Amino acid sequence: MRRIGFGTRLFLASSLVLIGCLATAAVMSVLIAPSLFHDHLMQAGISEDSDLAAHIEMAFRGTLFPAWGIAAVVAVLIALAVSWWLARRVDRSVAALAESAGDIARGRYDTTVVDAGLGREFADLADAVNRLAHRLGETETTRRRMLADLGHEMRTPIATIESHLEALEDGVRVADADLIRVLRTGTRRLARLAEDVNAVSRVQEGLDAVRPEPTTSDELVRAAVTAAGKAYSDAGIALVVDAGPAVAVHADPARIGQVLGNLLDNARRHTPSGGTVTIAARGDGDRAVFTVADTGEGIAADHLPHVFDRFYRADTARGRREGSGPDGGSGIGLTIARSLVDAHGGDISATSDGPASGAVFTVSLPASGMSEGSANLDP
Repeated sequence: MRRIGFGTRLFLASSLVLIGCLATAAVMSVLIAPSLFHDHLMQAGISEDSDLAAHIEMAFRGTLFPAWGIAAVVAVLIALAVSWWLARRVDRSVAALAESAGDIARGRYDTTVVDAGLGREFADLADAVNRLAHRLGETETTRRRMLADLGHEMRTPIATIESHLEALEDGVRVADADLIRVLRTGTRRLARLAEDVNAVSRVQEGLDAVRPEPTTSDELVRAAVTAAGKAYSDAGIALVVDAGPAVAVHADPARIGQVLGNLLDNARRHTPSGGTVTIAARGDGDRAVFTVADTGEGIAADHLPHVFDRFYRADTARGRREGSGPDGGSGIGLTIARSLVDAHGGDISATSDGPASGAVFTVSLPASGMSEGSANLDP
């Protein structure tokens, strides 16, 4: 059984209100108004039995009922017309919203609801549906691109592992230390890829909460340098710390440590042995600014806008170099860094003068004060 539409319900409700108003006016005109008019005649000193009183009451009734009837008919017609027009507009708007919601449910995220001009509430509802469709469309696009890129990224380590296993099965290779190293490198790259995909998805979807606490820029830099020190020593790359006066910040030390760690890892993988990576921290007004600068491959100008995109790599700039690390790069480290910085209300950017000119990555976070040396902060 088909249910009555909202517009029809609204029209019927308006009609019932109108009928109630007419009934009330009729009762007033027929039962109450003549009695009140008669009382006023008595108060004016006109006898109720006189011919004058009878003529006046007759004139009153003869004027009241036709005038009231005409006014009632006109009012009914106007009210019904306005109610019908409004009900139709509301019905069309609700139907459009329902159709758009159905399109979104079917995966058509390019749907758009036009404001029907029925008021702020309907405008807000239409805007919310449009923003929902846009957000779902972006999420679906990201999901598809991520799955495609993930398949591409997994192809290389899987092919490497498969080829060496076939060589082992065919007796072409033996299970020596070199083969074990190659297989472990491939599995580590796959494990790193899985971990980073999970990490960036959780951060961007808000599943991993950021827990800010009072800390300082020098503490964050010190922790990041300590964690990255061994990898830099093994790679033969100098890691220089240029920390100015400590800046008090309210941030999640683990998450910002992950940001700086990813930037240092990215710089190490793209800086040749004998090169230098410098991490610095300073205050800039109400911001705490961290920079990671390297003397490595550099980034071409047309690639700079994309360095924080998932899996983005430029073949001619900052591509993965074999031997840059035991597990290589997953292509998501910078994406994770951007998501975590955004969650802190900060900004992250990359600059470079071009290939072979090195690169500088800058993180800017809201500062909670300045202090000389290590800061003692109250929660």
